[in-house]
Amino acid sequence: MTRRIRKKQLPLLGIYLVLTVAVIWTLFPFYWTLVTSFKESAEIASKPLTYWPAKFIFSNYSEAWKNGGFSTYFVNSLKVSLISTIFTVLFATMGGYALARYKYKGKTAFLLILLCTQFFPTAMLIIPLFKIFNMAKLINNHLALILTYTAFHIPFNAALMRSFINGIPSSLEEAARVDGCGRIQAAVKILLPLLLPGIAAVSAYSFISSWNEYLYALMFMSSDSRYTIPVGLSMTIGEYSINYGQLCAGSVIALLPIIAMFAYVQKYMVSGLSSGAVKG
Repeated sequence: MTRRIRKKQLPLLGIYLVLTVAVIWTLFPFYWTLVTSFKESAEIASKPLTYWPAKFIFSNYSEAWKNGGFSTYFVNSLKVSLISTIFTVLFATMGGYALARYKYKGKTAFLLILLCTQFFPTAMLIIPLFKIFNMAKLINNHLALILTYTAFHIPFNAALMRSFINGIPSSLEEAARVDGCGRIQAAVKILLPLLLPGIAAVSAYSFISSWNEYLYALMFMSSDSRYTIPVGLSMTIGEYSINYGQLCAGSVIALLPIIAMFAYVQKYMVSGLSSGAVKG
């Protein structure tokens, strides 16, 4: 009997072993970045490599934040990401509501075109967007990034919100309208509270995409005071030398808002993404 049980457990142990190796492989770069951010420059360059700091120092963080300009980069990224996320959630919710609740000709074709916009590589649009923003005198202005990120995130998120809204019975809104609510009141008071998981999923996707975006931030911003964190991180890599301690400290700083956001919305993310995937 015990032999049979052991034979049945062998495949399960193999799966756990593979998963453990995959987790270690995935998390090791984060561990190495964190550990390196607390090392002195001499220890970082020393051989053999040390997997734990001989002496913990915090000067890399203070230098990155004050002298490296990461305090400015952090505020710039936070401003651009938050504003673009707010606009994306607002317009994606309205678009998803129209796709889910209204009936009109060409709705399926419109949804297909909306999703097809995601197939175009973003690098292909740099030149036309740069010319448009240059004529509008928005180069080196964060508004250019906000408009770009919002426009790119709306199509996918509108389709995602459509799935969430389709999963909520329209009879709830109809009952509210019978009680005297208008369409907008019914949507705000009845539908919106039930859409919190979907809004959390859309917000997280939009915020992370905006926070991590590098190409447009590099092309549209021309002064150091306007750079976002991804561009600021790249600027720590010099022509002849790289300040690895400051680079790793800046990377850890860049991770903090993402970790904090996931810690807060993770309970909504799981239910939101699962419901959006199976309904609609």
